[in-house]
Amino acid sequence: MLENLNQYLEKYAEVITSIGVNVQPGQDIIVYAQIDQSPLVHEIQRAAYQRGANNVMVEWQDTTTVRNFLNHAREADLTSQPAWLTIRAEELMGRSTSRISIISEDPDGLASVDADRVSAYQQSYQRAVKAVREATMNNDVSWLVVAAAGQKWAQKVFPEMEASAAQDRLWLEIFKATRIDLQHDAITAWQDHIKQLKHKATWLNEQNFKALHFQSPRTDLIVGLAKNHLWEAADSVDKAGNLFVANMPTEEVFTSPDRQHITGHVKATKPLSYAGVLINDIELTFVDGQVTKAQASSGEAVLKQLLATDAGASSLGEVSLVPDPSPISQSGIIFYNTLFDENASDHLALGAAYPFNVKNGTQLNEAQRSALGQNNSLVHVDFMVGSADMNVDGLTFDDQTVPVFRNGDWA
Repeated sequence: MLENLNQYLEKYAEVITSIGVNVQPGQDIIVYAQIDQSPLVHEIQRAAYQRGANNVMVEWQDTTTVRNFLNHAREADLTSQPAWLTIRAEELMGRSTSRISIISEDPDGLASVDADRVSAYQQSYQRAVKAVREATMNNDVSWLVVAAAGQKWAQKVFPEMEASAAQDRLWLEIFKATRIDLQHDAITAWQDHIKQLKHKATWLNEQNFKALHFQSPRTDLIVGLAKNHLWEAADSVDKAGNLFVANMPTEEVFTSPDRQHITGHVKATKPLSYAGVLINDIELTFVDGQVTKAQASSGEAVLKQLLATDAGASSLGEVSLVPDPSPISQSGIIFYNTLFDENASDHLALGAAYPFNVKNGTQLNEAQRSALGQNNSLVHVDFMVGSADMNVDGLTFDDQTVPVFRNGDWA
């Protein structure tokens, strides 16, 4: 076992509950975690209760259980969900329950399951928990996605190591990326980092670009930006007015595309783990905001199922800028995990836009946000497109070109 792991987990939990979801007195919290991550979950519970949380619930998850269900359940049980699931989702959000999702599972754990069955279940589940998805996308509640070192995930990242050594190494990389250092103040480190990212977002908002042009040897893509778009970075504000950080680690600034004005070709630079399946070498062609051609060297069936989820799944809901010199990118590690890989690379998201990425968006209805160019979908799936040879230009309303990235870094 990693030396001082318990001390690391204690400090990690403090950052998760203070900077991450920013637990307030009387707050309800739900933690989603794999069954092998109980030590971290228990530390999070302890830290949250110390900050005055009311009820810290846990929803335990297990990839093997999910795989068995997907392989053997009746089709009717894949395409419909029990009523209690929707009632529970509405009750949780009605109580403004904060959400902590701990990602640790095998990124390819459902690869053996038929893609149609995975897709059918994903779609029915997303419809059933619509209340949770909408409250999260709207920042009605504070929410956070963090990682823990699952053994099968660790072996995927470090296949040359023995299982226990790989898991220890992955824990160390997670702590490094989330600024957890036993010798230094992690809270102050996070506060400084947030300020730096917000500075970049402020500059981009001042520019008010009409579009961004991504160019590399693999990509030539123009992404229009939604009317009244807002760039965000690191921290957000929930409905109660409390600051929180939705992703740890985070190295990005991001905003909302105009779903009708996306044209060109893009090739992913890292694998995407979606619905328990690794999708490699994604290539997409966009015409007038819609994917007209899609291919991948593996997982292509799952990619096409994703794009067919609904009308919005084949357009973009997010565009994000991440400098190649970011610590995660410079580690040289492919994590096979979107939380980490998206913070090593510029990325785009298929599917829904965040309402808060347009001015007063959280007070607008879907039709009003759509009129500004925002996309709507059951899904929101990030895929990575950045690289050390990526250039990004901002295109202005008076036909000027402003360098934003050169060779993968801020210009």
